[in-house]
Amino acid sequence: MEGSCNNHYNFVTAFLILLAFTTAASAARPATGHINTEFIRTSCKSTTYPNLCFSSLSSRSSAIGVSPQLLAHESLSVSLETAQATSAMMIKVAHSQGMTPREVGAMQDCVEELSDTVSELRKSLGEMKQLRGRDFDMKISDIQTWVSAALTNEDTCTEEFAGKAMNGKVKTVVRGKIVEVAHMTSNALALINSLDALHG
Repeated sequence: MEGSCNNHYNFVTAFLILLAFTTAASAARPATGHINTEFIRTSCKSTTYPNLCFSSLSSRSSAIGVSPQLLAHESLSVSLETAQATSAMMIKVAHSQGMTPREVGAMQDCVEELSDTVSELRKSLGEMKQLRGRDFDMKISDIQTWVSAALTNEDTCTEEFAGKAMNGKVKTVVRGKIVEVAHMTSNALALINSLDALHG
């Protein structure tokens, strides 16, 4: 009888310990998520467009954790995805009816600029994955050069749509999308520069 009481006691104790661990683990999960989100919010304050930075990266908080390198990587990834989507949209718009030769020319130039942007952001992402070891400084310098070039391309593209000769609707839609890509790329560059400063 005493043995069965002991077994019962041991079972209850083990159950309570397990319950305590389970409760602690589930309580820790939201806390970790909150820490990750706050890390992104704080890091985004160093960028030119902090609200855009936070809104575009907060959904990736579990992938980023509290790593400045993963934050810069995800920011580049978001910029690349946005640039690719914008480029595809512009190719469609460039083939639409009713555009003036001036607009078609501007669109074609812009599609080329965005193609270069996509290429530069893709190279930067590839290099970011290898960013460790003794050649950190050389690799991050390459990344900064490529992302800066991507930003220059986007600015050139935006200027194509600044003139009065452009159709109002096309100008508003296209320019808005390009500006969004440029702002995201600017934020990515700021986070890369912060990562470089931390390493130095």
